[in-house]
Amino acid sequence: MILLLSILLLLATFSTKLISRLGVPGLVIFLGLGMLFGSDGLNLIYFDDPLLAQRIANVALIIILFEGGFNTKREELQSSFKPAFTLATVGVFITAVTLGLATHYIVGLSLEASLLVGAIVSSTDAAAVFSIFRNKSIQPKLATTLKAESASNDPMAIILTIALLDYMKNTNFNLFPFIAHLMWQIVAGIGVGYLFGKLGPYLFNRARLESGGYYYVLSLGFCYLSFGVAEIIKANGFLAVFIAGYLLGNSKFVYKQGIARFLEGTSTFCNIILFLMLGLLVFPSQLPAFIKEGVFIALLLMLVARPTAVFLTTLFWDYNLKEKLFLCWGGIRGAVPIVLATYPYVAGVAHSNYFFNVVFFIVLLTALIQGASLDILAHKLKLFAGTKKTSPHSLELISTENTKCELLEFEVEKGSSLIGKRLEHIPLPKTTLVTAIVRHDDIVPPRGDTEIQEGDILFILTYQEDKEHLIALLE
Repeated sequence: MILLLSILLLLATFSTKLISRLGVPGLVIFLGLGMLFGSDGLNLIYFDDPLLAQRIANVALIIILFEGGFNTKREELQSSFKPAFTLATVGVFITAVTLGLATHYIVGLSLEASLLVGAIVSSTDAAAVFSIFRNKSIQPKLATTLKAESASNDPMAIILTIALLDYMKNTNFNLFPFIAHLMWQIVAGIGVGYLFGKLGPYLFNRARLESGGYYYVLSLGFCYLSFGVAEIIKANGFLAVFIAGYLLGNSKFVYKQGIARFLEGTSTFCNIILFLMLGLLVFPSQLPAFIKEGVFIALLLMLVARPTAVFLTTLFWDYNLKEKLFLCWGGIRGAVPIVLATYPYVAGVAHSNYFFNVVFFIVLLTALIQGASLDILAHKLKLFAGTKKTSPHSLELISTENTKCELLEFEVEKGSSLIGKRLEHIPLPKTTLVTAIVRHDDIVPPRGDTEIQEGDILFILTYQEDKEHLIALLE
C-alpha cells in the first residue's frame, strides 16, 4: 500500500509539467489518477469510506483555507475589497439560490435537494484559476478581484451547505432559531479568527524556539487550535481559520517567509492528497447514470447562476462588459465543492450518492471547459497586460528576533533599463547594499564599475521601509 501511494504521489507531482502545457487545472489530472488507481480502474487501491474521506478532507481543508488567508495580501484585498467581498458573500448566496431554483424547475429535483447542490458548488477555487495565469499577467483589477473572491468565498459555501443539511435533518424546523444560529456561526467565527490573528504575531515573536523547524510546527498547531476553539463555541471553524490566517499573514513576526513557504508546500500536498482521495472514492461505473443531469446542471452553473451572481454583485462597481464576462468565466470549481459533496453521506441524507456524483461531474466539467478556455477568452477580450514580469523575491534573514532588513533577489530581464549601467550609476538608496551578483552560475563581486547584464541576478540588502521604492526603481 505504501508503495502504491508513493507512486501515486510521484505521478501526481510530475503530471504538473503536463498540466502547464495543457492549460487545465491540476485537479483534473489528480482526480483522474485517483480514479485510475481505484476500484473501477486498475483496482490497486480500494477506498469506499465517505466518513473517513470527510475527516481527512476537513483536516486538509483547514490547512488549505489557512494558507489561502495567510497569502492573501492586504494591498490586494483592499484594492478590490468591496466587489470581491460582495462576490464572496452575496455572490455565493445568489449562485446557490439561482442554481437551486433553476435545477428545481428545469431538472425537476426537489427544492431542498436543488438548493443543496447549489450551495455545495457555490464557491470558486483560487488555485485552479491562478495556475492557468502563473506566467501571464491579466489586468490587475481582475486578478485581485478573482484572487480575493476565490480565497475568501469557501467559508460562505460551507456555512450554507451545513445550514441546509441541518434543515433537511431537522423535522421540527424553526426559522428564527435557525437564522440566529447561522448569524452566531458567522459573527463568532470572525471573532475567533480576529482574536487568533492578533495573538499570533505576539506568540511567534515571544516563543524564541531553539530551531526554525519548531516554528513550522507551531504554525500548524496555531491553525488547528483556532479551528478547534471555534468549533467548541459552535462558531464556523473554517471562517475562523481563514480570518486568522489572513491577519497573521499580514503581520510582522519571526520566520514569516519560511512559514509562508512551508504552508504553501503543505497546502499543495493537502490539495493533491484531497483530489487523489476523492478520485479513489468515485466509482466510474456509476457515473454514466449521472451524466445527463451532471452536464445540464454544470451548464446552468456556468451560463446562468455564475453570470447572474457576477452581474448583480458588480452592478455598482466599475467593471465593463468584457471584465464582467471574464469574471463570469473565471468561476472554476475546485476542492471545496467535492469535499462538501461528502457531507450528505455523513449526514445520512437520502440519495447522498446522487449529490456526490453530480457535484463530481460539475467540478470536472467546469475545470475542463472553463480551465482550458479561460486563457483563450482573456486573449479574445484583450485583458492581458502583457508578459508577467518577475518581481523581486524577498529572502528571509534567519533570526529569532525581528529585523528591519530584507534581502531581495532580482533578475534583470530583457529590456530592463538597468542593462549596460554600472552599479555606481544606479540611484540606489544610501542604506541599500548589493551583496552579490550571479551571472551564468558564476558569482560576480559587486563593485562600482560592475556593468549590469541581461540575466544577472542581484541580491540586494535593504531596509523594509525602502523596499517599495527599490522595487519601483528596479522594475
